[in-house]
Amino acid sequence: MSIRPYTPADLPALYAINQASTPGVGHEDSAEGLKRWIDLSTCLVAADAQDRPLGFITLIEPGTQAYDSANLRWFEAWQAAEGCDLLYVDRIALSEAARGQRLGRRLYEAAFEIARGRDWLGAEVNTDPDNPGSHRFHARLGFVRIGEKRYTPDYAVAYYARPV
Repeated sequence: MSIRPYTPADLPALYAINQASTPGVGHEDSAEGLKRWIDLSTCLVAADAQDRPLGFITLIEPGTQAYDSANLRWFEAWQAAEGCDLLYVDRIALSEAARGQRLGRRLYEAAFEIARGRDWLGAEVNTDPDNPGSHRFHARLGFVRIGEKRYTPDYAVAYYARPV
């Protein structure tokens, strides 16, 4: 299995993976909707031996105003208050068939390499609806909980950061 940069041919598979991973990641109405966010990010793809996508991670630079994300805005405010440099993990998603193969860890290891020289890598995990597996996964990778926010009666997140 390899970790490589996104290519446009990956989009249909990444869209299917994204949709199968909701509500742990944001729902997109179309592949073009996901493409819009991928185009604003650094997107890394976990691929099998035949180069078929099994999962992906997207990294967004704070200050990317074209990315309309309350979670990114939260991290921007935290970064300003802390006086630090952070790279934001917008989403990570794996196909059902790829789970349990440590691909999530490998995607994060590649993200840590991209973030080298910064202070933190930040991510959020849903608390409502709760995603306990993701909370455990991030804790195992050394992320610490730095905040939380409720946005609507049925949507809240915990914010995590890990020193790079």
